[in-house]
Amino acid sequence: MNKPVLDADDFRLFQDYIYSFYSQYGRHDMPWRLTDNPYYIFISEVMLQQTQVDRVWNKYTEFIKRFPDVESLASVSLKEVMPYWQGLGYNRRALYLHQSAQRIMDEFNGRIPSTVDELQSLPGIGCATASSICAFAYNSPIVFIETNIRSVYIHFFFNDSQCVHDGVLRPFIEKTLDRANPRGWYYALMDYGAALKKSVGNPGRRSVHYTRQTPFKGSLRQVRGSIIRYLTENGTISYEEVYINVVSSRETIDSVLKQLEKEGFIVVTDKTLSLA
Repeated sequence: MNKPVLDADDFRLFQDYIYSFYSQYGRHDMPWRLTDNPYYIFISEVMLQQTQVDRVWNKYTEFIKRFPDVESLASVSLKEVMPYWQGLGYNRRALYLHQSAQRIMDEFNGRIPSTVDELQSLPGIGCATASSICAFAYNSPIVFIETNIRSVYIHFFFNDSQCVHDGVLRPFIEKTLDRANPRGWYYALMDYGAALKKSVGNPGRRSVHYTRQTPFKGSLRQVRGSIIRYLTENGTISYEEVYINVVSSRETIDSVLKQLEKEGFIVVTDKTLSLA
């Protein structure tokens, strides 16, 4: 793979082009972009993991209305949180978010951590999410890569390459980073990357890190989601109710229930199940 040789003028032209697009077509009205409240941004970044913006929009608004700060989220039970998460999928994120709020109260005096290392110490927060929180909540000039950003750099700088590694992209991201306004720059990049997928397809497919999501129908994720949704809607239930109302084999349901109990998602007795 040949790396393009570019100078400072090339990078400035690239920045100007991305900012021009963002000025005209950017998604400026997203509610989490209209605030610099670290808690609100923390919530939005967790919700946006593997979930499309349109699905997050209304759920985010409802969630922060019910849980307007870390303390209000940390002080309730998981069963009080889950109704406000339903519809977002990947329910494990709600568990991690609830646990993170409790950790933030206990270990950070209710303050959303401002460094990647501190954020990564929280449940379910990986490097990419930690970095995005730092950039968007604290305007930190940090280098990070997510799917839309990856697509932009492959499209502009490695358009004829296959199996592009993030390590190759990182120097380009660092050199083009607007250190005076990383928050706005990353918003612009992400919006351009989202637009690329609609206009030319997904350049990210040429990344060595690209993976196609497995089908949801018939998956263990679907069984997990069905069990959690039924518990959210019905409270404490019997095993027999699960077997009747969740479409899967008893063996699969039992396996999923054991995993949910192990994760701390549900409380199991000899006869009943409930959310933790």
